[in-house]
Amino acid sequence: MTAPTNTVEVERKYDVGIETPIPAWHEVPGVDAVTSGEVRILDAQYFDTQEGTLSRAGVAVRRRTGGPDEGWHIKGPRQGDGRVELGWPLSEGNALPAAVEEAISRWTTAPLTPLARIENNRTAYLLSGPAGVIAEFVDDHVRATDLRHNVQRQWREWEMELGPAAPTGADERAAFFHAVSQAVQAVGGTESSSDSKLGRALGF
Repeated sequence: MTAPTNTVEVERKYDVGIETPIPAWHEVPGVDAVTSGEVRILDAQYFDTQEGTLSRAGVAVRRRTGGPDEGWHIKGPRQGDGRVELGWPLSEGNALPAAVEEAISRWTTAPLTPLARIENNRTAYLLSGPAGVIAEFVDDHVRATDLRHNVQRQWREWEMELGPAAPTGADERAAFFHAVSQAVQAVGGTESSSDSKLGRALGF
């Protein structure tokens, strides 16, 4: 299997209602243009040990189809303002690829089992400024199944993830996310009540 992609996600998540209107992102300082929405149909299975070893360490392992980054992913523990994500291409079936097993061996070598399935109808928008893409905004309609207890949960949430032309200074990033939060609150949204889709799927 090829070497993994390696990215650092810096994002904020928001809880919104089914009818909450999307903010006018072009009014956020520094944003000159917003693309029309790109629809992505995502379907992911998340894996962990029976004891939840990875979750307790702040790690998530998933196999996801759909979207530009479909494949196997490991999201590492939060480091400062972001999380490192490793990615590999899809393999046949749900068996954990050897490269993924090796990457998670620092946390566990125990067998992994599917914990949750998360199906997501996502619409993605790029927010750009003079230097390029500042952030990607996604509008997610989520249907999650806790495979341990066969319990389904549904919700809608938004994510705003910094892009390659995002501010690099801490103060500038804070100012950008503050403006985003104000825009979200103005249409009735709130800061997310859960740190991850997996946690919400499992009732955390």
